[in-house]
Formats: sequence, structure tokens, C-alpha cells
Amino acid sequence: MPSIAPSGMAFLTSDRYPGWKGSLFVGALAGEMLVRLTLDGRKVVGEERLLRDLKERIRDVRQGPDGWLYVATDSADGRVLRLER
Repeated sequence: MPSIAPSGMAFLTSDRYPGWKGSLFVGALAGEMLVRLTLDGRKVVGEERLLRDLKERIRDVRQGPDGWLYVATDSADGRVLRLER
């Protein structure tokens, strides 16, 4: 299976996203998506692929001091987007 080419990773500690606290978010260059991993201790027990409709490489993902998740895209115009549900 080819790699998603991970780039950037953030562990969510805020309460901004109901049900997502404690998830690990990984940007994907080749996969052009944001991947949310559900953890049970140190084990990955679930995966959700997000932002695929953007069709842009995700260069980085970070949790801001305001608790929101921000992603940087790698498109020609390059954008920083705040993730909202």
C-alpha cells in the first residue's frame, strides 16, 4: 500500500470538536487529505479521512491557542484554513 506521505501532526486537546478530543490528526501530501486517528492508549483503533473534497495537499496541521485546528495547504495559492464541523 502506498504511503499517504504524512506531513504535520497534531494531538487534539481542546473541547472545540465534540467527540474528537484525544484524536491525532495527520496531514497527507500524497493523499490530499487530513486523517483523524482515534486512539486507545497508544494503539490506533479508528481512522477517518477528512477534507478530501479540497483536492489539495495538506502541508501541516496544528491546534491553535484558541483550540481550533488549522491546516496549511500546498496549492499554488497556499491557504491556511480553520477546521469547523
